[in-house]
Amino acid sequence: MKKHLFLFLIFPFFLQGQLTKEFKKHWFDGHAEISSYELTKSRYGEQRKGNAVLIFVTEDFLPKEQVKANRKSDQTIPVLKINRTKSFLTGIYPYSVMSSSFLSLRKDHSLIKSVASIQEWCGQSYLQLNNKMNSWQLISHSYFEGEADQQLSLEKSLSEDAIWTLLRLNPKSLPVGKFSILPSLEQLRLDHLSIQPLLVEGRLAKGSYSLNFINTGRIFTIYFDSNFPYTIEGWEESYTTKEENYTSSAKRIHTERRQYWRENNLASEPLRIPFKLH
Repeated sequence: MKKHLFLFLIFPFFLQGQLTKEFKKHWFDGHAEISSYELTKSRYGEQRKGNAVLIFVTEDFLPKEQVKANRKSDQTIPVLKINRTKSFLTGIYPYSVMSSSFLSLRKDHSLIKSVASIQEWCGQSYLQLNNKMNSWQLISHSYFEGEADQQLSLEKSLSEDAIWTLLRLNPKSLPVGKFSILPSLEQLRLDHLSIQPLLVEGRLAKGSYSLNFINTGRIFTIYFDSNFPYTIEGWEESYTTKEENYTSSAKRIHTERRQYWRENNLASEPLRIPFKLH
């Protein structure tokens, strides 16, 4: 395991290089990309229908504080941010899941920060991963016994949450073969898993990228347009536990580039119609 982990301590160096003119023209135009998806998700042994949204946007980021900057300065760095939201019902009560990840657009293209929060009627939980000099620093808050108010230091490895943004830079840069990766913060919390990197095998094909978790049997696949800007068309996930056979999938409904933060009045509500969100 340590050998595989070491490979991905040096992984960011494989991605070094300047951003292409095509990337800059597309992603630094002052707009965000919003995509909606039809979601099918297993929970408590049954298939649930819901919605998912992916929002990609570039921002100026303060690397020391690891927060969005109010304005660009010599202290900020550009990042590609993704917000991933999911909403679905489990019987009478709803689930709301949101994850955010921030990928540096400097030469190393490293993940700077990732967070995930889950809300449902039983309670809520929150995980935050920060990239520090020599380790991942993780903060956990949860209403579940054994998960509340933890602070952990983890040896650095690639994070599954970074895959979404790395793909939008260049799918050919995604890792293949066997390596260690920290599962998504969303999955760690939804399934109450131990927070540690796991051995996976990465596979890249035309229009798809898969992670096969060798010891758990989980398979996660993202489907994307093979042409720039590599729009994400959907994803699939499957694994088996003692309680259930878990499957999840999403299929893209609609994509637009918008300055949604300016469209926050009542007159803007019809703009949601093409996304077919509940």
